[in-house]
Amino acid sequence: MQVVHARALKALGGKHATGGTNMLRNESGKLMVYASNVSSPKQRLQSVRTAAEKMAKQLNLNFEMVPQQRGCAPIYVYYEHGNDEPIPIYCDEGKTGDLQEIQARLKNMMFVLSFHPRHTALAQVRNSIMKLS
Repeated sequence: MQVVHARALKALGGKHATGGTNMLRNESGKLMVYASNVSSPKQRLQSVRTAAEKMAKQLNLNFEMVPQQRGCAPIYVYYEHGNDEPIPIYCDEGKTGDLQEIQARLKNMMFVLSFHPRHTALAQVRNSIMKLS
């Protein structure tokens, strides 16, 4: 999996915070989906967006869509908390994945992050992460 730094994505044309869809929830962090607004196939984007939105809702996290200006690029999901650097937790690698597979990969990454000492908010919802389907 190729990882692209969130700041690099922003520099390539993302409208972080002002141009994305932001559903305010709390300060436990947020999931951000970075996708091309030019030519991301709808099915790819819909699966990733639905999985990330569902996880954000279940874990009471903020959710944000961050449009990118470049064409047909992989879709990324990042977890961000406070002023910490966003952490990549999913990349579709330009392929369409089914909703359950994407949810499982997001769940696994969030579970791993919940053990990191900087992510105490995730540690508090670790049981909820494990119950996600």
